[in-house]
Amino acid sequence: MEAVPLGRRGRNRRLCRVGNILSRMRRRTTTPLLVVLALAACSGPPEPMEPTAPPTSASPATTTTAAPDLALTTSTTTSNTSTASTASTPPETTDPKVEEPKEAEGRVEPTTAPSSEPTTTTTLPPLRSLAYRVVTELPFPIDLAPLPGTSLLTIASKEGRLWLHGDGGLHDEPFLDISDRVRNRGEQGLLGFAFHPDYPDTGRLFVHYTAHDGDTILAEYAAAGGQVDPVGEVVLFRLHQPAPNHNGGTITFGPDGYLYMGLGDGGGANDQFGHGQNDRTALGALLRFDVSTPGVASPAPGNPFPAPDVWAIGLRNPWRFVIDHPSGLVVIADVGQNQFEEVSVAPIEAAGLNYGWPITEGLHCFQPRSGCDAEGITLPVVEVEHGDGGTCSITGGVVYRGAEIPELYGHYLFSDYCGGYLRSFPLDDPSREPFDWTDQVGNAGQVVAFGTDASGEVYVLTAAGPVLRLVAER
Repeated sequence: MEAVPLGRRGRNRRLCRVGNILSRMRRRTTTPLLVVLALAACSGPPEPMEPTAPPTSASPATTTTAAPDLALTTSTTTSNTSTASTASTPPETTDPKVEEPKEAEGRVEPTTAPSSEPTTTTTLPPLRSLAYRVVTELPFPIDLAPLPGTSLLTIASKEGRLWLHGDGGLHDEPFLDISDRVRNRGEQGLLGFAFHPDYPDTGRLFVHYTAHDGDTILAEYAAAGGQVDPVGEVVLFRLHQPAPNHNGGTITFGPDGYLYMGLGDGGGANDQFGHGQNDRTALGALLRFDVSTPGVASPAPGNPFPAPDVWAIGLRNPWRFVIDHPSGLVVIADVGQNQFEEVSVAPIEAAGLNYGWPITEGLHCFQPRSGCDAEGITLPVVEVEHGDGGTCSITGGVVYRGAEIPELYGHYLFSDYCGGYLRSFPLDDPSREPFDWTDQVGNAGQVVAFGTDASGEVYVLTAAGPVLRLVAER
């Protein structure tokens, strides 16, 4: 799917901005808890389609008592000027499916526009452009992380295998093969993995996958002799999924040493199972486990909800989230439904946050469609409207902490399964309008995940197979 040039809507956006500001001014005196709805002149783009593959669902995030106030702080994703493309575009795969009819809404623009170029001092030659370099290719790569204590990359394929990659390419045999127990269908499959912080000493490895009956599985394995024996699997956590979509994906360790896991609302549409605001279920939530004892996943001390494993609620499908250890922030890219994708940022130590679904979708009311009460909700710092650059299903995202592209240091990078673009914003200033690098790197196709190596350099994983490294051309 080709990106839609954002400039075509520039004049309409300026008209929408004026109309929305006037509308807010009229309403504030009588309806302080109403989210500003669409003006007739601001109707959104044609209905997008949702993919059949897994949706890739600063300062502290703002908590507000009135959604209109938050709408004034949102950062939209208008493209910035950049140089010509320097990378080829991997082919796209299957067409996405239609979920259901979507209702068009207007978009509230920020009242001020940030500068269009990042400013970073570097002793390297001037940056001419960013580009993608193909590192390897394998069937549906779904997650990537460095093998601790080595220079190797570990790459997961959705079918249920982990592969090691080094200077000589992919190793001949998988590092771990659990394809015989993984249900690889649609949004189901091997969805994420994480190494224990003490992996070089213990060999402990954790994997999130879908069992043949559709259940969510969190399992532990032990590596020895350069491979992992699947026979030694210990299932730490098992949860029934009422539908085959919105399974979440990422598992990762926080700076507190606990294991975090994101799960969607149980699937279907419109939070039909009522999990988003239910603090007694592990669905639609960010989970937090204590895995200090091998073979055991206990609720981490301080988890604040009746569901003992839950750390935060109100998520639709947090397909990819990242915990940035240097800043202590968690950045969640939550997959939207009708019109809006979102990125939320909050301190990882902030217990008991509610990210709003299904009361809100992005910065807009969802249930009810107007007049929703956003009190106590942690709302996103970035909202992306469907159709913006082909957006249909957001793919987060990593924070750049490498040395090869200091101009990007501290930026959170994200993409979209349908849009295939590359965008970023500085984590310490999420109110800035995201930068769009797509004209430089090219459209990557169906982006499903990001990863980093041991040096903090960034990789982009695509459903079609290519694993791309983000590089600087100077």
